[in-house]
Amino acid sequence: MDKKITVLTLGDHPLSPTGVGTQTKYMIESLLKTGKFKVISLAGAIKHQSYQPIQTEEYGDLWTLFPVDGFGDEGTIRSLLRNHKPDILWFMTDPRFYGWLWNMANEVRCHIPMIYYHVWDNKPYPTFNRPSYESTDVIATISKVTADIVKNVAPGVEHHYVPHSVNPKFFKPFDEGQIKNFRKEYFEGEEDKFIVFWNNRNARRKQPGTLIHSFKQFLDRVGHDKAKLLMHTNPKDENGPDLEAQISALGLTDGQVAFSTGKYPPDQMAIFYNLCDCTINISDAEGFGLGTLESLACKTPIIVNMTGGLQEQVTDGEKFFGVGIEPAAKAVIGSQSVPFIYEDRVAESDVVDALVKLYEMTPEQRKELGNQGYEHVQENYSFENFEKQWVDLMLSVHENYGSWENRKNYQSWDLTEL
Repeated sequence: MDKKITVLTLGDHPLSPTGVGTQTKYMIESLLKTGKFKVISLAGAIKHQSYQPIQTEEYGDLWTLFPVDGFGDEGTIRSLLRNHKPDILWFMTDPRFYGWLWNMANEVRCHIPMIYYHVWDNKPYPTFNRPSYESTDVIATISKVTADIVKNVAPGVEHHYVPHSVNPKFFKPFDEGQIKNFRKEYFEGEEDKFIVFWNNRNARRKQPGTLIHSFKQFLDRVGHDKAKLLMHTNPKDENGPDLEAQISALGLTDGQVAFSTGKYPPDQMAIFYNLCDCTINISDAEGFGLGTLESLACKTPIIVNMTGGLQEQVTDGEKFFGVGIEPAAKAVIGSQSVPFIYEDRVAESDVVDALVKLYEMTPEQRKELGNQGYEHVQENYSFENFEKQWVDLMLSVHENYGSWENRKNYQSWDLTEL
């Protein structure tokens, strides 16, 4: 039997419901289904009850997960290299979390290639990321914005556009009878209301407060008995504002805003997307925004801020699959680790206008938008293509870069003329 290619992954816990975790899991399963790969995962970014290695029933010892704090550390990587000799190191999420890994890149890359699935939200071009990009063998980019950034900041690094996808086994359109029944089950007595869905963490950049204030203005225009906002989030999350206090202060105490706080599996989330009239995301920074893609996969149109990966979901350049809101202001913000990046803010009035636009459409018009959005997903974000891209890319990296005894296309020194 041929030796399997062993891939070491770093990122959110692949069995967690986060966007990074979900995409990591999809990538890993695409590899394992070929029978050509074995995977070791550092499962991070959550609190663990136990740090014992985990294996899944389906894949057994072909996929072992090691719970870690954060995203790992130098000692863990050295131990895994020494004891498991992986052939490829794959890592994903914000580059701010991987400075320690790039600092030890020479220790890793002398043995195996490093592939980074890159998340970046916005311009200006982050020239400060160049050393990190150039310390990576291959970069896969999640959005067209990110692809353009890597191309311009580090043109000498091999890069591939590999956008996110969603599993059609779960995220799919329901028939009209199912939708009618679910609306009655979840919104009895309010089935005829215009239902707006928001699925995000209650965090500052997600702009939940702006959304609630905008929704109140929207209700003032169309009637407080005509629409409802369903927010799938923790209203008391310490990373965001107190949303319950906001709706109380605004007088939205007659059920105009409802919260869903459970941790639900994908098939339950698909119910929410299907029973709502639109899904909204007005984050001021969003690398991709998986919830809106899940919505389009269920034939539900979207309202988004034209930032990051959201903008390529809502339009193909010709048609719109909902409403795209142009930012009213672009502020350059920064920190010690990210010296500069745009933060795209929408105006409340523009959010209200977008809601009114979809509200005033007939059900048939919204259905047509949803149909076109669904086709957009199938053509540009198909799950089958996502899986094929990852398998082809990993096989290509293994062949072209090698590992250990046959490591290729890497040298740990530069020759500079003085």
